[in-house]
Amino acid sequence: MKAAATAYDVAVIGGGASGLAAAFAAAWTGARVVVLERDVACGLSILATGNGRCNLSNERLDPARYRHPAAARVVMGEEPERSVAAFFDRVGVWTAAEDEGRLYPYSRRAASVRDALLGACLRAGVELRCGCTLTAAHADADAAGWELALRGPERPVRLRGGRDEKAALRAARRALSDVAQCDGRLHARAVVLAPGGRSEGICGIFGLPHVPERPVLCPIACAVRDLPKATAALDGVRVHAALTLRGPDGPAWREAGEALFRPYGISGIAAFNLSRRIRPGDEIVLDLFPEMDEEKLAAAFERRADLRGDLAGAKDADAWFDGVLDRRVGSLVREVAERTSARVTPETLARAAKGIELTVAGTAGEQAAQVRQGGIPFDAVDLETLELAGAGAPGVFACGEALDMDADCGGFNLAWAWLSGLRAGSSAAAAARR
Repeated sequence: MKAAATAYDVAVIGGGASGLAAAFAAAWTGARVVVLERDVACGLSILATGNGRCNLSNERLDPARYRHPAAARVVMGEEPERSVAAFFDRVGVWTAAEDEGRLYPYSRRAASVRDALLGACLRAGVELRCGCTLTAAHADADAAGWELALRGPERPVRLRGGRDEKAALRAARRALSDVAQCDGRLHARAVVLAPGGRSEGICGIFGLPHVPERPVLCPIACAVRDLPKATAALDGVRVHAALTLRGPDGPAWREAGEALFRPYGISGIAAFNLSRRIRPGDEIVLDLFPEMDEEKLAAAFERRADLRGDLAGAKDADAWFDGVLDRRVGSLVREVAERTSARVTPETLARAAKGIELTVAGTAGEQAAQVRQGGIPFDAVDLETLELAGAGAPGVFACGEALDMDADCGGFNLAWAWLSGLRAGSSAAAAARR
């Protein structure tokens, strides 16, 4: 890095989805923009989205799917779906819709989204600096900008492509850790904070408030009430179910979809969405037949008993649910019915199948969490511009996961990344012109 401070209109701290959107938006207006990314390349976080297919948005961006609906409504605008479409049209990414309105790149490859976005940034004149860590920030005495202190490699470290992208990434990261480091500095009239879901350090540099982070959109650690080993016995079994979160004040949220039993609890999209809302001690009620009410299900079990005999007296009880439920799931339903009722009848089986109670211990598999909850609180943010109060001087903006915003699975989090990045980037460019 150069010893002298190079001057930019906008410096974006973080080269993930939101940071690149911010950089593109700022450069589109003619601003001189630099992106400072601590990893070996920009856009790497995009590659992991949608199991490598990049669920980049949703056809219906309902603010209710977000942690702070009112803030999401303002930041994302009145027609967020059109704004996302316009952004990708400008970048050159074609999209296609799948189940539940999920939008994917037409290629169904996350790498093509990253490559298109990087190409659009470079064509707009954005400078990308990788392997750089922000170590300090000082506001100008006349509030005309910020001097940023950096630490990075003496020589560039390149991520070389190839068939084995993971091996190439590991090699590049090893090279970055081995290369000599040096200090540098640059000046920016405005700064956009886009460090992703680990923003505590950068908040400390700028003196900003910070809500403690926790991983969400991940599996849930829980156990069947009075049957602590039940989920381990069901490991790997998938069911279509409704999950209702019950807190101290009653039902709080309901999700329907596939649930996957794991030794520690449950996984699957429905569980991921509930993970944003749970607290230890909460209760989740698992309904294995969400399309039927309890009375109709009891009648169906009554007809089954007429054909196969009562479950209570069956010689092969495990086979009684064949054609309806996996045998291990059927065994769980029977055990729940036996523990909650004096007799196993069609009515008690129906009640058990629609009311398996899971006690929540917390989240699990946090290393695979899709987002982190927490970050800069919105009472420190101007929602119209995403400029931050309390940074010691004007001209500091934030976007993406740096802000205390998260949403359900289905493209909602990436939509927030794009749209908040576009707003922060254009606002920062406008501030730099003042």
